[in-house]
Amino acid sequence: MRRRSTAALIALAALTAPLATGCGSDDEPDPLRDQQWALNALRLPDAWSTAKGDDTVIAVVDTGVDPGHPDLKGRLVAGYDFVDGDDDPKDLNGHGTHVSGIAAAHTDNGVGIAGGAGGAKIMPVRVLGADGSGSDADITQGIVWAAQHGADVINLSLGESGLMARLLKGGVLNDAIAAANAKGAVVVAAAGNDATLLQPYELETPVLVVNAADANGQPASFTNFGARNAVAAPGVDILSTLPTYTAKETLRNTTGYGKLSGTSMASPYVSAVAALLHQRGLSPAEIMATIRDTAKNPTQNPKLGLGNVDAAAAVQAATPQN
Repeated sequence: MRRRSTAALIALAALTAPLATGCGSDDEPDPLRDQQWALNALRLPDAWSTAKGDDTVIAVVDTGVDPGHPDLKGRLVAGYDFVDGDDDPKDLNGHGTHVSGIAAAHTDNGVGIAGGAGGAKIMPVRVLGADGSGSDADITQGIVWAAQHGADVINLSLGESGLMARLLKGGVLNDAIAAANAKGAVVVAAAGNDATLLQPYELETPVLVVNAADANGQPASFTNFGARNAVAAPGVDILSTLPTYTAKETLRNTTGYGKLSGTSMASPYVSAVAALLHQRGLSPAEIMATIRDTAKNPTQNPKLGLGNVDAAAAVQAATPQN
């Protein structure tokens, strides 16, 4: 059975701020917001005055989620655990909780961080185990299940590399992504972290592949590249939520927050932008086209694909002009 794993480079950073225990209230600054350089790089705050992803469900097909995290409470809709075969997709790794916070943590609630789409909901779909790996069969089922149960955006922060990946790129995941797209879901996928030129999906597969960039807008040293019509987003030292209990990636950090690097972190930022555009009424094809058309790559660096995503420009392009 072929295995896939989370596409993150683990580098947990201890934070000076303790874990918040309350849910805070609206319109209070998030205390860790100043450490979230990626939000400004994406120009997300400029986009929030128009859209925050309201009435949008982002499925995080990953290791699950911490259902009791104070920055994710109230952000979750019902999900499923394909690893254990039950309705409790609890995160025993940490990766899925981190990805979920990037996409849609509570924003301006006086607790922790700000999510990219503060009005969206997260659908946790657990397809990867505590070790961060899982089978194509579970991932395929998770993608299709998410689309059938109302996901508007599906985030795949998964990684796979090497010769076998190249040989099997025409496999079942392409069909699952196409089926999800046909149901009305935008599928956003991490490029992977092997600094490799790679076309991970069949060319006709309707998927938005995301490379990782650093704080200077340059390609991250680890990012894969080469996927047709890929875009780039921040993926280095990204602060987000982590489980508030002991899990594989929280053995040395129980603050509930930490920094990770990887295309896994870049992908949910783009999923958040997709959620903003979904609120504006765009179709999956229009969402992908708008994100691609407004991406910026002034130096034409091939490792950035079409360029760095610009949330404000994308929302502006999706706003009817008087």
